[in-house]
Amino acid sequence: MAQLDGGHPRRWAVLALVLAAECMDLLDGSIVNVAAPAIRTQLHASTAALQWIISGYALAFAIGLITGARLGDRYGRKRLFVIGSAGFAAASLAAALAINPAMLTSCRLVQGGAAALLIPQGLGIIREVFAPADLGRAFAFFGPVIGLSAVLGPIIGGALVSLDAFGTGWRLIFLVNPPLSIAAALGAAAIMPESRAPRAPRADWVGTGLGAAAMGLLVYPLIQGREEGWPAGAYLMMAASVLAAGLLAAWSRRQGQRARGTLIETSVFRHRGYSAGLVCVLVFFAGMAGTLLTLTVFLQFGEHFSAVHAGLTLAPFAAGSAVGAVLAAAVLVSRLGRGALQVAAALIAGGAWWLRDVIVTHGLTTGSAELIPAQLVLGAGIGILISSLFDFILASVSDHEVGSASGVLNASQQLASAIGVAAIGTVFFSTLSRHGFVAAIGQSLEIQLGVAAALFVLALALPRRPRATEPTENAGAAADSAPCEPFQVA
Repeated sequence: MAQLDGGHPRRWAVLALVLAAECMDLLDGSIVNVAAPAIRTQLHASTAALQWIISGYALAFAIGLITGARLGDRYGRKRLFVIGSAGFAAASLAAALAINPAMLTSCRLVQGGAAALLIPQGLGIIREVFAPADLGRAFAFFGPVIGLSAVLGPIIGGALVSLDAFGTGWRLIFLVNPPLSIAAALGAAAIMPESRAPRAPRADWVGTGLGAAAMGLLVYPLIQGREEGWPAGAYLMMAASVLAAGLLAAWSRRQGQRARGTLIETSVFRHRGYSAGLVCVLVFFAGMAGTLLTLTVFLQFGEHFSAVHAGLTLAPFAAGSAVGAVLAAAVLVSRLGRGALQVAAALIAGGAWWLRDVIVTHGLTTGSAELIPAQLVLGAGIGILISSLFDFILASVSDHEVGSASGVLNASQQLASAIGVAAIGTVFFSTLSRHGFVAAIGQSLEIQLGVAAALFVLALALPRRPRATEPTENAGAAADSAPCEPFQVA
């Protein structure tokens, strides 16, 4: 699409559609976390099934994210946006009608796949419809919208579950998606211009298959291993996951040497800062996703809070994240450079330790008000880290590698969320069965302390200053792809 001097005449309406899609994705993650206990009770789901219901979405999203971006660049971002919206609506409706955990898990996997087609298109479309002078104003909307979604997600989820409209219970959290998704699809079809990347490579289906195998073979045994008594097959699957990852690296290197489209630009891993940053992403988002799940289960099953009470109790966590993000952008990053990431790690450690101390001290009589200060500290650290980590990592790579580097980071974020729910959830439920809720949540928060310590050390390997760039496109499909999709808090 040829860029108009002043931008597309309906550019602000297009931006609204893209932001609506981002909100659906963000809300879907946090809403399901709050609804998980109700789902488990009504569907008689095992703890492993509950972990699949939550992590399946992130796993499918991670598997399809980079390929989804490539497909949009090659076949049209508007087309993929409409297809992804329609798929998300259908999967959400099916999830609301689920009659057992297996059906709901399958629907969540399809939801994640649809999101992988939908979400990567948004920022590329915005770059096409806005004139360069207006891009900054357009991207400025992402921070507040994403922050507000993170704050309101648990509250909205709790309210919808507690509302129990027409006896729908937890199903209402999925029933709100189809009207929004269909409206987004129809709106995009009506007003969104079509756009493609000028030099989009072909989708790398072999690489996608190897990546899916590597991720699935890791996440499956982490979730099912405890329930099945950790058979030898679980360890063999994890070993096979390493083999699949090695084959993916070899295949990507071979495709790169042949100048063919490849899922991953392997040269990015030669940069020490990028490799260390990738570990940061995996460790941080795994810890955060697992901690959020276990806190929700503790509040609803241990403390017997209602869904809306649990959602409101977790609101200070998101509010602290918003404050931390503002502090990072206004003061910390410019003055401290990568030291801001170490400040974030220290706050995360302090907040996790404080939260654990409060819960261990008060046990199952811990009130919402007693959790507020620790949540604010923990949330502030997370906000500082989320708002700045991506740009520090991208400062390690060359300009032509930014697209692929960004895509791998975004996919890794989603994979880390699935791993965190699987691994920390498994530790939590194992401890719960032996020692009770207080010990289980204490164990989860101790893992978060270890995560913070690892982040503090890993930050030393990152560049001293972040990459100076505007937010751009998700999951890099080509060298000219935009580098950065805002991080999502599930």
